[in-house]
Amino acid sequence: MPACTASIRPRHAEPIRCGRNSRRPNAVGGPARRSHPTQQHRKVESMKIGIIGAGNIGGNLTRRLTGLGHDVSVANSRGPDTLRALVEETGATAVTAAQAARDARIIVVTVPLGRVPDLPSGLIDGAAPGAAVIDTGNYYPQRDGHIAAIEDGMPESRWTELQIGHPVIKAFNGTYAQDILDRGLPQGTPGRQALPVSGDDPAAKQAVRELISELGFDTVDTGVLDESWRQQPGTPVYGNRGDADTILKALADASPGRTAEWRA
Repeated sequence: MPACTASIRPRHAEPIRCGRNSRRPNAVGGPARRSHPTQQHRKVESMKIGIIGAGNIGGNLTRRLTGLGHDVSVANSRGPDTLRALVEETGATAVTAAQAARDARIIVVTVPLGRVPDLPSGLIDGAAPGAAVIDTGNYYPQRDGHIAAIEDGMPESRWTELQIGHPVIKAFNGTYAQDILDRGLPQGTPGRQALPVSGDDPAAKQAVRELISELGFDTVDTGVLDESWRQQPGTPVYGNRGDADTILKALADASPGRTAEWRA
């Protein structure tokens, strides 16, 4: 059964409907609705996945994806020896950032945005042909410093794409890390939480959407990466736990202007 294929049309158009019905995301925050972290959902083919960043999002993706039978390599900025506890818990392989993408079909870059330029050059070299790269990052100027291109209107993930030299798919950036463990539901469940996904490569985007569905969430196609500002901090979809219809409306209601809350 295919994943929900909701999508949003270009700016100012009406969204395409699909489906039935202040703490910063990308962190532990937010109360859990359900707790069944070991529940298995639709199984896609087992694959090699590299995760660069072992913080809240990276750590919980490692837990879920190894639990689903994927071969996960995980890296952080401090070196493989500091990941022993996560490796013992999950069975993932600890590697360096330069090794994480090797033979991987999906690579997750989940580091603070201001540290993206410090990642090893040729980060995606050695990945499987056609590999999809997920960017979970957000620009918080109070943490990342002033990035002129983003302040001037460049979408955050477009900037990240330029830094690593490889196209990216933006996903999980407005998701509470604990929700990755607690809120996944079987496909077709009414009210299933939906995550926005944007990117330019249809095949890579589809691979990411299928993986998210396996984790227990519907997806909504935000559009090309230049439309990914719709899911940046300060927009109605950021931190939104709604179903596909709710997420579609939030994306359509987004404004490219930065809010005072985002700058605080």
